[in-house]
Amino acid sequence: MSDDQPKTDDRVFSYDGPVGGWGSAKGMAQVARAAKPGPGALETLRGQNKAGGMMCASCAWGKPPNPHVVEFCENGAKATLWDLTSERCGPDFFLDHTVAELATWSEYDLEMAGRLTHPLRYDASSDRYLETTWDEAFAEIGQGLRALDPKTVTFYASGKAGLEASFLYGLYARAYGHVNLPDSSNMCHETTSVGLKTVVGSPVGTCVLEDFDHCDMILQIGQNPGTNSPRLLHPLQQAAKRGCCIVAINPLREKGLLEFANPQSPWQMTVGAPTEIADRYLQVRAGGDIAALTGIAKHVLALERSRGGVLDHDFLNRHAHGLQDWMDWVDATDWTELEQVSGLTRAAMEGIGAIYARSRAVIGVYGMGLTQHVHGSDAIGALVNLLLLRGNIGRKGAGCSPVRGHSNVQGQRTVGITEKPDLVPNDRLRALFDMQPPMEEGWNTTTFVEALLEGRATGFVGLGGNLARAVPDTDRVADAWRSMPLTVHVATRLNRTHLMPGQASWILPCLVRAEQDMQGGVNQQVSVEDSFSHIHGSIGNRTPASPHLLSETEIIARMADATLDPNPKMPWRHWAGDHARIRALIEAVYPDDFRDFETRMNQPGGFYRDNAARNRVWKTESGRAQFTRPADLDATGLGAQKGVYRLMTLRSNDQFNTTVYGMSDRLRGIEGDRMLVMMSPDDMAAAGLAAEQRITLTSAAEDGIARRVQGLRVIPYDIPRGCLAGYFPELNPLSPLSRGDLASDTPASKGIPVRLA
Repeated sequence: MSDDQPKTDDRVFSYDGPVGGWGSAKGMAQVARAAKPGPGALETLRGQNKAGGMMCASCAWGKPPNPHVVEFCENGAKATLWDLTSERCGPDFFLDHTVAELATWSEYDLEMAGRLTHPLRYDASSDRYLETTWDEAFAEIGQGLRALDPKTVTFYASGKAGLEASFLYGLYARAYGHVNLPDSSNMCHETTSVGLKTVVGSPVGTCVLEDFDHCDMILQIGQNPGTNSPRLLHPLQQAAKRGCCIVAINPLREKGLLEFANPQSPWQMTVGAPTEIADRYLQVRAGGDIAALTGIAKHVLALERSRGGVLDHDFLNRHAHGLQDWMDWVDATDWTELEQVSGLTRAAMEGIGAIYARSRAVIGVYGMGLTQHVHGSDAIGALVNLLLLRGNIGRKGAGCSPVRGHSNVQGQRTVGITEKPDLVPNDRLRALFDMQPPMEEGWNTTTFVEALLEGRATGFVGLGGNLARAVPDTDRVADAWRSMPLTVHVATRLNRTHLMPGQASWILPCLVRAEQDMQGGVNQQVSVEDSFSHIHGSIGNRTPASPHLLSETEIIARMADATLDPNPKMPWRHWAGDHARIRALIEAVYPDDFRDFETRMNQPGGFYRDNAARNRVWKTESGRAQFTRPADLDATGLGAQKGVYRLMTLRSNDQFNTTVYGMSDRLRGIEGDRMLVMMSPDDMAAAGLAAEQRITLTSAAEDGIARRVQGLRVIPYDIPRGCLAGYFPELNPLSPLSRGDLASDTPASKGIPVRLA
């Protein structure tokens, strides 16, 4: 295992610094020391998220047309430095280590083995991955896929691959004979795709980056920018400075919502005070957002009745549906119930309602704290209900703004990575490619895992990601994963899922976004879509980590070529030789979204795909923006159960999804191992627990399946009573696959029912 693993003393301390500042610089330096990036990493960072440079491979926050001198954050820098490590994980490494041995390593140590350099095949007799050739790999994979029923094979996408590779991947799946195309969105913002589309007709956010310059109130709900999207702190800081009221609604008091020191400000990096971010901070109970938002809206309605002039009646009359039915329900909902479910006082909710009632333009920013619940779609509906009251959708400086995690997860859905046939222009696919795309709905992540556990899944192709580690019920999944006849992983580094080989298993190493992809003497560009529906060109300039690496686009094309019968309208290898040819295909299939794709993708700030809801065109069942009544005020659906806690899984500061860069969670004041649980001091006292005591959590889900995680140290933390928090993915074994958003199947990872053993 790596000698570079950070030495920690498993301590908890009070972190008094702001987000950003010298703490951020130190965090980047620590990762740089561990990753040992190759020459040119700083040059890549200087051009990151700028026209003519590389688009960040971390989160999907927008790229401004007039970028800062440094247009990357601590997270983005860590991702780039991690990708450009000088460490290598080649064939000799695998000769020295069996898969069984590697399975005992930590996530961090597996990552620290370095960049994969050669195509590999699993050899069961030696329990090792052995070097192979690309020709052998593609021939064997193609033969293996042809032997399987396509309806039992899954093509997963992690959310990082560019639009070009993603388009080919979706086309490959359909030509092969299935639409089992889950992606990382299924585990986070699929609730947005379903819930937001139901109420405003758009599956994505309605804001653009410029709106943050014109709002006078921001509701920041269930999202921690300090850890998950630090570049969001720039517009939040600017909004706070000009007097915009920022209201944080989140169970944990997170540093990123409290104060920020801009690393690009010499004044704040030396003598200046950090900027205070949130004017109000509501520590809602896990799953209490529906009740909190309803309480705020209840007071807005009361103010309208008492003094008038609060609601936007013109907007409501022209654009809203279901208002009276919803108001009747709000009137019938008692304040006592709203307080009990939200964990907030009536006065706190009324205070936010009063601010909202006098605010001209309001943005609702939200993350997975809102979406990852059994009634997550209803929670999005509750936010939209509040915004609609004053016409805060389809207006400058106002709207819904979900914060996407992976850098191109939204774009992958745009170009066809979806299990839902009705989201793809199948008529154009038939005409352009002489194919018959499957028309039955495929598997999303949850239905794939269900099929896996039931023995119905026979093949898995993963375009990035660490899916077996990221899903709920990970212990059960690990036991079943090896039963598949074929598993294929397109990857840059070794991870836990690779160590669960199927009967035939392959690792295909690919370029990272920062590296050159030379085809025909031309360095190929890729493109991505950000959270604001803007499309950006991206080009890498670093020398590849190994001469044996291929681009994701070429790997997909060669797999398709080896799997499918010849079709003159699908010249896979020809397409892979020039990404501009693939962009021409994307424009032909999606002409409205990608008009003049090639000429517009490199303009500063990218080009906008447009959004009907932003234009107040409502593609809903009623043809209007929809007020909705939730099925339950409690988004967790748990109610009050004696001895049952609501567990939320979180990232640390040294983490991007399942990638762990180190053992520091600086912004929460936690160092050391990741096997811990944060708990209210009052709850600890009531349970007779001492700080740092080791405990076991067990599942309280009523599905007859035993789940437990042992050896968790208890950390006293400022968190509402009855709620617990711990790290993803270590606590995923406690998350039942059967508990997800009722409309989207998104796992309910922010309201996992557990007990103290």
